[in-house]
Amino acid sequence: MGNFQNITDVPGIKVGNEEDSKGYTGCTVLVMENGAVCGVDVRGSAPGTRETDLLHPLNLMEKVHGICLAGGSAYGLDAASGVMRFLEDKGVGLDVGVGVVPIVPSAVLFDLPVGDPLARPDQKMGYQAASNAAQGHFPLGNSGAGCGATVGKVAGHHRAMKGGLGSASFNLPNGLIVGAIVAVNAIGEIRYPNTGEVIAGARDDLGYIRSSLEWMLEQPEIPLTVGTNTTIAVVACNADLTKSQATKVASMAHDGLARTIYPVHTMYDGDTIFSLATGEVSASVDLIGTLAADVLAEAVIQAILNAEGIVNFPSSKDVRKSLRKGRE
Repeated sequence: MGNFQNITDVPGIKVGNEEDSKGYTGCTVLVMENGAVCGVDVRGSAPGTRETDLLHPLNLMEKVHGICLAGGSAYGLDAASGVMRFLEDKGVGLDVGVGVVPIVPSAVLFDLPVGDPLARPDQKMGYQAASNAAQGHFPLGNSGAGCGATVGKVAGHHRAMKGGLGSASFNLPNGLIVGAIVAVNAIGEIRYPNTGEVIAGARDDLGYIRSSLEWMLEQPEIPLTVGTNTTIAVVACNADLTKSQATKVASMAHDGLARTIYPVHTMYDGDTIFSLATGEVSASVDLIGTLAADVLAEAVIQAILNAEGIVNFPSSKDVRKSLRKGRE
């Protein structure tokens, strides 16, 4: 199995980012001009989403033309309208006889306490991110929806660290490619899935990362309001799947979050995963779902390793460097 760079290794998928580097918010847009079968699985208890009901396997619509991942809490859902306008300008969407209606599901994360709380992704930002969409390399870490993302908030925002945008992909000898993109904005800590080593989380007064469970046992309740986190992601493959099968892949992909984020799917998160299939290769749902979990776990790690520290929110690289200096 080969490792590639990112989700755009899946044929038919383009990615574009746009961010406000002063207000610390942004959006990440996936464009599928030929459409893609789409499913979704929402596990967090405080989600912010748009058009997810349309993706239910019993409902009519089979394909989507874009997905918008954005910061800004519920305000950021406005960015999807900009993506729709971009696709309409290109003539991409569901043909309804008098024009096209682009189908663009969206999910948002909460980044209002980071930077300017009045800086939010809007239609203009969504349009620009869609305009930027391309295949090939794109920046990770503080880009797009990862711009204001933070992690390790179980002990409050003042102890958190920088999260970000991550992506990865795998390919198999039979031509199957599975990719993932994720904006990591979790209440919990981030761990390497194979070793359990914590690479980002809630810091104590000396700058050391302490276990989320320790913080939770010591305090009567988490010092945050509901919905102030959320990890949002897309997994994609070039397989021929039905909407029901794509939904199952999204469900299995949540294991990738569980392997790297602790705790995950809490009352304070709106964790949401979309699943795309562009329909070229024949492969079993179990194989695709298994790979989707693995590649999403890798994307989470890439988000943290590529993140750059900002004011009040150091990156994993910053904390590890500081602790090494302290031991010298």
